[in-house]
Amino acid sequence: MDTALTLTTEMKLVLGLVGFTMVMFLFERIRADVVALVVLVLLGLSGLVEPDALFSGFSGNAVISIIATMILGAGLDRTGALNRLAGWLLRRAHGVEQRLLLLTTGIAGLNSSFMQNPSVMALYMPVASRLSSRTGIALPRLLLPLAAAIVMGGGLTMVGNSPLILLNDLLLAANANLPSGAATLEPLKMFAPLPIGLALLGASLAYFHFFGDKRLRDEDDGKGVTPARTESYFAQAYGIDGDVYELTVSADSPLVGMSLGEAEARIGAPLLLALKTGDESRLAPPADARIWVGSVLGAMGPKQQVADFAQNHFLRVSARLRTFGDLFNPSRAGISEAVVPATSKFIGKTGADLQLRKQFGVSLLAVNRDKHVLRDNVRDVPLRAGDMLVLHSIWTDLGELASGKDLVVVTDYPKGEQRPHKFKIAMAIFAVAMLLALSSRLPVSIALMTGVAGMLIAGVLHIDEAYAAINWKTVFLMACLIPLGWAMDSSGAAAWVAGNTIEQLPDGTPVWLLEIALGLLTTAFSLVISHVGATIVAVPLAINLALAAGGDPTAFALIVALSASNNFMTASNPVISMITGPAGYTGKELWKIGGPLSLVYTVVIVAMVNLLF
Repeated sequence: MDTALTLTTEMKLVLGLVGFTMVMFLFERIRADVVALVVLVLLGLSGLVEPDALFSGFSGNAVISIIATMILGAGLDRTGALNRLAGWLLRRAHGVEQRLLLLTTGIAGLNSSFMQNPSVMALYMPVASRLSSRTGIALPRLLLPLAAAIVMGGGLTMVGNSPLILLNDLLLAANANLPSGAATLEPLKMFAPLPIGLALLGASLAYFHFFGDKRLRDEDDGKGVTPARTESYFAQAYGIDGDVYELTVSADSPLVGMSLGEAEARIGAPLLLALKTGDESRLAPPADARIWVGSVLGAMGPKQQVADFAQNHFLRVSARLRTFGDLFNPSRAGISEAVVPATSKFIGKTGADLQLRKQFGVSLLAVNRDKHVLRDNVRDVPLRAGDMLVLHSIWTDLGELASGKDLVVVTDYPKGEQRPHKFKIAMAIFAVAMLLALSSRLPVSIALMTGVAGMLIAGVLHIDEAYAAINWKTVFLMACLIPLGWAMDSSGAAAWVAGNTIEQLPDGTPVWLLEIALGLLTTAFSLVISHVGATIVAVPLAINLALAAGGDPTAFALIVALSASNNFMTASNPVISMITGPAGYTGKELWKIGGPLSLVYTVVIVAMVNLLF
């Protein structure tokens, strides 16, 4: 390859735009997606990219694939799939912290192989919070290992993260500017990086098991409170704790023929939150609902209290929710707090007067008045302005009650409709999409969009919810910067930088050393211009560097795409930015733990890429 290319005006313009992009991203005076749009316009005005090709990034396979993974992730979220997973993890861990950490982080890493990393982190945040509140493990000890596993698990497939989704488009685009005689670059198959991803995920688990775990804080500092940590909060503030159990009424039970209100008044009764009579299951049943032989009660309370109540009233206890699993799914229902405003029509009325369960589907569990918690005969307490009510309900019912302005809900809760009954359908559609993506006959973008169409037709998602699931900032950032990568390649700027770099190196410099340097350079780029920007700028450079050094262009490009996500130290990685607030991590903590992990990451990908290529 000719390393003595002349620096042309076009090359200077492209390199100037790259420098401008990096400076603007570094100082963050203007939003990253706006900067990307400005760069796109400048590429068009300067003629560096043809008008016909300038906006084709918006319709590229990479952008369509990212949109599809966002929508598919939202569909799985609506079914509460990961809340089910949290319960499974708790059962499998048997109370052992190290086992719980390994299980949670390992499965999160596997999940990130087919969903966008930020989407997986968003889904696992409430899972981590729930595990923290149920086990007492401090949130900082969970979130960073979880984030690292999600980032590394993104390397398992070609749709696991944005850089890998982009890579195939950039490889195909590079073919137009390869020197004569160079072999055509082929796109990578769906599971081409699987061995690398497995090695990365294993390295992450081992790192935190043997090293990083000792550097994580054992206690929350108060900054790490998240809305999902409701179980521990309500237990401490109101004495409302315990799990939910199903109590089946036998023929000998004295509850037969009683109303639910009468059963609640029995001595030692737990909170009765649900009732199934015949084929009808209902959360927050009205007080006058009758209990018959075979009825199933959903009871919440400490295990011993529930067991004693069941024994005294001839009820069969089941800790496994076979009847009320969907009703008590945390993505669909839960405990919340609401304040009675001064303008409320509820003032002066009792819960029994208002018939909260019959009219609104909401159970009143306690009233906090002037820092005094009222729980006994709470349905007969006249409400006052400023009372804090503790409620249990389906989230959609709570939203309807709050819309009346008679209560102000202060607990963060899922505002959208949850559809746990669509879980099996959603998983089947997702499995079909993944199988299609494995087929070499269909582009990944078509396979993933097939899954999107299936979820929309099956009612897992509504079309407006699908639109809302798309992170348009990410889409614009990627689509607007893709032409910058093309310009780097077509103008010869990437070849010029690669050629001059090779000339400055000593003769006989091993290829693996170049790969390590390229990985670290891409990591440094990602700290400044995001993982998407780093991929777009560095892949053309990597291909030309490989050609100049006699290496494999695909291997070099893959190292870049994987290294672009190698950022565990700063909030420029969207996954890390999501956990710094909830866990209260400081910048020093992230560098102390994430810095060595980034070096391990680079060594693993270079070693694995050289084994595979």
